[in-house]
Amino acid sequence: MMNFTQLVLASHNAGKLKELQAMLGESVHLRSIGEFSSVEPEETGLSFVENAILKARNASRISGLPALADDSGLAVDFLGGAPGIYSARYADGKGDAANNAKLLDVMKDVPQAERGAQFVCVLALVRHADDPLPILCEGLWHGRILTQASGEQGFGYDPLFWVPERECSSAELKPSDKNQISHRARAMDLLRQRLGLK
Repeated sequence: MMNFTQLVLASHNAGKLKELQAMLGESVHLRSIGEFSSVEPEETGLSFVENAILKARNASRISGLPALADDSGLAVDFLGGAPGIYSARYADGKGDAANNAKLLDVMKDVPQAERGAQFVCVLALVRHADDPLPILCEGLWHGRILTQASGEQGFGYDPLFWVPERECSSAELKPSDKNQISHRARAMDLLRQRLGLK
């Protein structure tokens, strides 16, 4: 069991910070790397795991605090796992709306049976920048890609991701419901166990 009163989150994404803080609970205060630096590290890894560790080490080095990084994205079966680690930059860094528009266009002629996808989340926690044993937790959330956007909640690809067990898109879920079943929630459940928080 490890005791942290605060962690720095290696992300400037306010939606991600809010989601992860809600899942982590009140015993650990999650601070944004934006408090310490506006510079994003170059994500040079070839996997979610590599990028999560890279971002966590960078955030810890800059802040001097233990750091938590989330590397997550959408892996579409028909596209061989793309956009994958490039999910946030799928439309050349033009943002969520452009990413969604590009995915809809690429998938426009793909039949329902071949529209399977999963959201992937890898959480990496380092006690310090040179931690030789990062804690790694993975979560997968299976669904499929819709033919048009639906819903106003969430961020990223949520409006295009159909959640079979709830019969709605991820963007139609209440945040509290999403925080119980998402890829991030599943990875965070494992992390909370590793930290002795439940």
